[in-house]
Amino acid sequence: MLTAMLNSFRSPELRKKLLVTAALLAVFRFGSYVPVPGVDASSLAAALESKGTTNILNFLNLFAGGALTRFAVFALGIMPYITASIILQLMTVVIPSLERLQKEGEAGYAKITQYTRYLTVALAVMQSLAYVLYFRSQDALPDVGWSRTFLIVISLTAGTTMVMWLGEIITQRGVGNGMSLLIFCAIVSSLPAALRGWIGLPPVTAVIIAVIAVGIVVGVVFVNEGVRRIPIQYAKRQVGRRMTSGGTTYMPIRVNMAGVIPVIFAASVTILPPTLAELGGGGSFFKGVADFLSPGTWWFILFEGLLIVLFTYFYTAVQFNPTEQADNLKKYGGFIPGVRPGRPTAVYLDRVVTRLTLPGAIYLALIAEFPNIIFRYLPESNVFFGLFGGTSMLIVVGVALDTMRQMEAQLMMRSYDGFLQ
Repeated sequence: MLTAMLNSFRSPELRKKLLVTAALLAVFRFGSYVPVPGVDASSLAAALESKGTTNILNFLNLFAGGALTRFAVFALGIMPYITASIILQLMTVVIPSLERLQKEGEAGYAKITQYTRYLTVALAVMQSLAYVLYFRSQDALPDVGWSRTFLIVISLTAGTTMVMWLGEIITQRGVGNGMSLLIFCAIVSSLPAALRGWIGLPPVTAVIIAVIAVGIVVGVVFVNEGVRRIPIQYAKRQVGRRMTSGGTTYMPIRVNMAGVIPVIFAASVTILPPTLAELGGGGSFFKGVADFLSPGTWWFILFEGLLIVLFTYFYTAVQFNPTEQADNLKKYGGFIPGVRPGRPTAVYLDRVVTRLTLPGAIYLALIAEFPNIIFRYLPESNVFFGLFGGTSMLIVVGVALDTMRQMEAQLMMRSYDGFLQ
């Protein structure tokens, strides 16, 4: 592992990408401590300490890296962008014009990305206004008129836009998926506080929590690395004046093809009810929904678990097109032994992916919600799982594996040994 880490810095291109990623993540963490203009951070902290924080506020604060309770410039984090991405991906299935854009290749994707950015700004305005109303109701922002509210909303929206830009730059010039790494960075920032809480627990409870945490990590790695190998046979064919020899290979289909994206999507959707509740006021319909789906309740556990399963199927369908894969195999003279090329191959691949996705989706839901279930029967575990729960651990381990896999691919191109041996 240490040798692979040293090799990653010996490669000039990979070293540059790592330094760019580290620098941009440092900017993200710095922005999580810069207070919004017009907000007294000490008065805010004192008010929140006296009033106490709710489960949903702690949940939102986790994905903002603690910036929400500090009311920092990056208090909204990357969640508005992720919510906008979900909405656009769902709309491509419903709206024909967006579906046509998706099929146009790079130009179409650029247009959809532009729409996603516009929607991100709109959601950031809505969420920042909701947070201002919430903190005013908690007397954490006293004497905030409409002029200061406008300044705060503009500042938070600008912060979200910058976070979105940081994520895109990391994806283009750094290592890994920028949006996932920003969430990874925000969640990991709460790990020291979670470990301090774990150390202060009774010995038996601390051992139980440690075993559960290690089991979750092992389960994530085991399932994320699990693949179904479908044998592929290539026939001999003539290309120009050369006769290519046939051969046998395989098509790897992952058990968890969607990665941690469904968990991130589900977490962003659960943020919407409290946001709309603050905009609608205390007696609104969304207030009742937010109270009904409060984190830690059985309904919240079932709702988030169902969302994870649905988003796993949806994102897998977006990532893997059986018809396209079957056409590519037929085009290059490949076929699955015992399955006819063309439509029968597409039907076979679709059946395999559908059956593999079910255990992958259930595994994601179980690991994400298992600590919430443990907390209901072991309340003192909240000092750890309340800050670093199953969803958080799933995202952290999954993003770390994906990033290491990309780094390994870069190292293997230069004949270095990778991380995942």
